[in-house]
Amino acid sequence: MVLEALTDGLQRFFSFGVLDHRLEPSSRDRRRQMLLSKIYATPRGRVSSKVSKQGPFGDLAIQSPLWKTWEFKFYYLAFVIVVPLTIKSVMDASSEENPNYSLYEPLLSRGWIFGRKVDNSDLQYSFFRDNLPLLLGVMVLHTSIKRITLKLTKISKVYFDFIFGIAFVVAAFGVNCFKYFAEILITFSIGSAFKFNPRLAILLSWTFGISLLFFNQKYSRYSYGSISSILSCLDGQFQGLIPRWDVFFNFTLLKILSYNMDFLEKWQEKQSADINNSSIALKSLGKVSPPGSRSESPMSNASGSATGSSLELHKTRSNQHPLEEKERLVAPHPLHDYNLLHYIAYVTYTPLFIAGPTITFNDYLYQTRVTLPSISLRNTTVYAIRFAFCFLTMEVIVHFAYVVAITQRKAWYGDSPFQIFMIGLFGLTVVWLKLLIPWRLFRLWALMDCTDTPENMIRCVYNNYSCLAFWRAWHRSFNKWVVRYIYIPLGGSQNRILTSLAVFSFVAIWHDIKLRLLLWGWLIVLLLLPEMFATKYMNRYSDRSWYRHLCAAGGVVNIWVMVIANLFGFCMGTEGTKDFLKEIFGTVAGLRFFLLASGFLFIMVQIMFEQREHEKRKGINIRC
Repeated sequence: MVLEALTDGLQRFFSFGVLDHRLEPSSRDRRRQMLLSKIYATPRGRVSSKVSKQGPFGDLAIQSPLWKTWEFKFYYLAFVIVVPLTIKSVMDASSEENPNYSLYEPLLSRGWIFGRKVDNSDLQYSFFRDNLPLLLGVMVLHTSIKRITLKLTKISKVYFDFIFGIAFVVAAFGVNCFKYFAEILITFSIGSAFKFNPRLAILLSWTFGISLLFFNQKYSRYSYGSISSILSCLDGQFQGLIPRWDVFFNFTLLKILSYNMDFLEKWQEKQSADINNSSIALKSLGKVSPPGSRSESPMSNASGSATGSSLELHKTRSNQHPLEEKERLVAPHPLHDYNLLHYIAYVTYTPLFIAGPTITFNDYLYQTRVTLPSISLRNTTVYAIRFAFCFLTMEVIVHFAYVVAITQRKAWYGDSPFQIFMIGLFGLTVVWLKLLIPWRLFRLWALMDCTDTPENMIRCVYNNYSCLAFWRAWHRSFNKWVVRYIYIPLGGSQNRILTSLAVFSFVAIWHDIKLRLLLWGWLIVLLLLPEMFATKYMNRYSDRSWYRHLCAAGGVVNIWVMVIANLFGFCMGTEGTKDFLKEIFGTVAGLRFFLLASGFLFIMVQIMFEQREHEKRKGINIRC
């Protein structure tokens, strides 16, 4: 009983619902899915023709559990043998006895776990790790001040965010805040000035926004004196707590574009409503009202009164039933809510300012007025514990696997193909965790402030077999942003290749202005094509007994593709990836390792399939 209770507790602790309530199925979906699994489940992985099917690298139809079959017992044995070997290989490469240790040892720092040194050489994560106490202090300070202020005064949440946001930017960027505010105010002006031509306003907003990425990279450190001698007195003044203000502008770009797109969408809706109301009014002029009847002009529902009724509807709906996420994206805010004060409050919203997760303007403004049911002390506390668990996991890795330092010094000469592969794979693990941990901290901050944003990482980096699904689960709030503002406006699935090319080109440029990342983005699109075509063609065979194994083989190919593409884009670069491929496919030992590794990846994919089947039996289908 104790073991069972412990298992249930761990399952709840690591459940999707703890991360993000959006991932939980509704009670209706859960009952429906469980009923289907009882009626249509078929033995030993054979898929019933009565159940909807997807694939081949995606979700399989509902089937009876395979966890206790002999096939899966063999898989468990493989895990027991291989997983410890993978950990040992990385620790051997990170050992002081390794011949390459002297090459990367200068990059290591003094650690705190068992006297081990720590690999704190990743600049992005070291900035977060070194400043974590300061961030925690600011979190507590911001949340405390806001709650006390809202309790003792009649100030609104959005107005507090406006004041605190400006103060935070000034403290963070110092005199560079003038550059920051100039850029966001110009973007706001573009949307307002060209609103009568929404298409032009959208084009100019995107053009100017993307141009800022290039401009900031090249001219972010320009002096005020180079603009005008009158401004030279600003040079050399307080540079703020974060002198490199441009590094964090990428997340601001998502917000300023979100505001302009949401505003222009609302403006177009109002213009269309005004035209329709005017047309109705003109038609009604030729009609005579019956004697004694009260004639009310249709124009009374336009502009001002329409705005008022919309706001009342918004309040009424919010009190009765809070809007779901998709509804909040187009929340019925009156047009006058799209103003400069709300814009600055949204763009400088402190909990999500440094790194996100990102949230749309409509959603942010809605949550300043309505507290969602998902916000509770219990949920926030459990989420905080999950964050602490992930942070400690990262601490163990950087104390025992010096993969970042090894990669930076290219200190893998003489290592076996297995060790080189594991160095790259653990490097991707560090990339995953160094993004996950800050995102979860800032989302925790937002939850403490009663703002519920999408969870950015919902799958472990090792729990992915589909290129398409991988990008749905990686930086999920950004993915949702891209879908709303790029993918759907450009045609969505009706023009999938072009839209995917546009999406990944923007994603690459947004991450950094480097040709390597742009090539990475195009490479991802190229590598998505086989999966798209195979999925469309092979779905007809989804009722065959061998279909699950074919899917697993396709998943193995996908995993190799994703590993190599991300090693190239984020870990080893061009030279390191070439060395890795040469070791794998240019030597007998490398080929032997490739075959053995592919066999184990096949087992991993089968486990992933069954895990998703287990989720579907509970009514969970998050499409990744």
